[in-house]
Order: sequence, then structure tokens, then C-alpha cells
Amino acid sequence: MAGLTAMEKKLAEYKCNTNEAIQLKLVRFPEDLEDENTTFNPEYSHQVFGDDEVAFGYKGLKILLYYIAGNLSTLFRIEYTSKVNEKFDCVEADDVESKIREIIPPGFCTNTDDFVSLLEKEVNFKPFGMLLHTYSIHNEEAGEDIIYQIYKADMTCPGFREYHERLQTFLMWFIETASFIDVDDERWNYFLVFEKYNKDGATLFATVGYMTVYNYYVYPDKTRPRVSQMLILPPFQGEGHGAQLLETIHRYYMSSPTVLDITAEDPSENYVKLRDFVLVKLCQDLLCFSPVKLMQGFSQEMVTEAQQKLKINKQHTRRVYEILRLRATNMGDAEQSRSYRLDVKRRLIGPYKFSVTHFWSLPNHCCYLMAPIFHQV
Repeated sequence: MAGLTAMEKKLAEYKCNTNEAIQLKLVRFPEDLEDENTTFNPEYSHQVFGDDEVAFGYKGLKILLYYIAGNLSTLFRIEYTSKVNEKFDCVEADDVESKIREIIPPGFCTNTDDFVSLLEKEVNFKPFGMLLHTYSIHNEEAGEDIIYQIYKADMTCPGFREYHERLQTFLMWFIETASFIDVDDERWNYFLVFEKYNKDGATLFATVGYMTVYNYYVYPDKTRPRVSQMLILPPFQGEGHGAQLLETIHRYYMSSPTVLDITAEDPSENYVKLRDFVLVKLCQDLLCFSPVKLMQGFSQEMVTEAQQKLKINKQHTRRVYEILRLRATNMGDAEQSRSYRLDVKRRLIGPYKFSVTHFWSLPNHCCYLMAPIFHQV
């Protein structure tokens, strides 16, 4: 901080990293409120606090956003050890409360007693919509299998609109370019993941994550569901819920004759990896993806069967083919290895491939630029 004035150094002490200041919880029991192990922080806060992800004017800033695990009723409170005041000429602290109020719906608690009172009523909360799938995952720490369920809901479900308003606030902290959707558009579908757990002998439900899917019209009489948002909350990440959710969505739409295929809006790298895993799992049992047919190369049969049976488009089917063919290929065998590499290379070079006649009809400088590409083929 060399070269700064005494006042600038003093003011720098009042800058807080908002990714660290924001403390999130999913509360099941009153004791969770004081348990630091149940706290998690955002990955992003730039959409609320700017690109620097900094709140100015506070020391020891804590922005508490605690949610009841099931219905997501919210406790919002701001704490700090010191705040800039009139001693600092022409300097004001950021209005942190207003910034948070812009993204969380009204009706939240501001004191712990009210929040704990709502927590006692959590036993009345039940998942919204239609049950699509139930699965279990073994929890090593608990030494037992935990039951999870996936539901499909829409805005006609009583209480779902208010629940979704609370749920979507997590997007701002964990999806880099998140935005809230128009829930009045009936073409949205909502898929929710819940965990079943016991509390004082009663069965309760905790929110695990969700996905929104928009049904685009495809001429003349089809729809193309497009995954818009997908989030598994941090306490549940790395346990396989994303794969369960995406596979369930595919199986749900597979039964519809009006669905052409399923796509995703601006997918992240992690989502692409997840999709590859799920689509490979679905396709590997199709006869057209048998080892013998894989070694014969990518075929129209694969495209047709994947699209008709699994609602997978041609581009994604090609990715699945290359993954499954690699698994079926003995890379220690020089001929099999070479055949696989050439097959992938043909796909990569396809968009740039010219006929020889077209190539030599180009201006000389273009030929020089394109020559290395043809040489590599």
C-alpha cells in the first residue's frame, strides 16, 4: 500500500470481500444456527456488489442469509464490528441491506426467535408437484442410505410461486451469469430435488437443488425443451444428484412424442461433462452403440435411434459415439488407435475441408494459409 495517504490506508481497512462476508445456511435444527460447519459461502457476488465483489464501509462485515432447509423461509441479518461515520469526510458506507433486498423476496425474518418459530412448523412442508423418481445414496458419515426424490412442479401448485422466489436467490451466488426467469410464462417446467430426513420421529424434506426447462416451439408440431438453469446446492454437491436430475429429465421427456430433442442454454464446462456422462449411460444399452457397430464408425442409425428413443440431437450423439468408441478401442493396438484418431480428426477438420478444385481456385495467400490444414489431414 506504498504511496497511499493515511486516510486512504484507513479507508482500505473498511473494504470487505463479499464472497467471504455472505454466510449461507440450510437450517434443519436450531443448533445449526451456531454450527459453523453448516455455513457455506457464495462462489460469486458480482451481480449484486459489482465486479470487484467488495462492500465498502464496514469492518468485520457478515451478511447472514439463513434458509430453513425445506421451504426456504429466510433469516436476513447484517452484522459488523465497525462502520464508517461522520469522521470520514464525504464518505458513506455501501447500502448493503438495499442490495440484498433487491434479490430476496419480502417476508423474511430479521431476528432469530421468529426464524426458530418458523423452523418448528417445518414438519408441515411437503414437496411440490408430481413425484418422478426416488433414489438413495449411501452416506458414509451417517452409516445409512439417504432417500432423495425428484418432483416436477409448475406455478399452479399452491405455494410454489413463493417458494421459487426464495429458491432462485441461490442462483445469484452460484451461477456466474444468472438471471431470474419470467414465471408467468407457462412454457417453463420446474424440476426439484429433495432429501427425506427424520426429525423427532417425523419425516421432513430438505431442498437439494433444481432445474428449469423452457419448452421451445419447433415447426410444425414439436417442442424442444432447453435446460436453462441447474443448481445443486453446495452441501449436496459431489454426491451424484446432478446426474440423477438430468437423467430423470431425459426419461421424463423421452415418453413424449411431441418432443424433438433436449438442449441446454449456454452450458458451462461442468454441465457439458455431466451431460456427457448421462447421455453415455443412456446410449450404451442401445444396439447401435454395440462395440462391433462402434468400430464401424459413426452412422445415421445412431443419430436416428438416439433422437427417437432418447431425444438426443446429432451433435450430442456424435460426442457419445466418440466416448463409447474410445472405451471399445484397444489403444495399445496400433491399428485400432490410428483408426480412432483419424476418425476424430475427420470430424474436427470437416468444417474446414475444401475440395481440391476449390482450394486451388483460392487466391495464393489463402492457399498458403490453408496448406498446413491439408497437410495435417
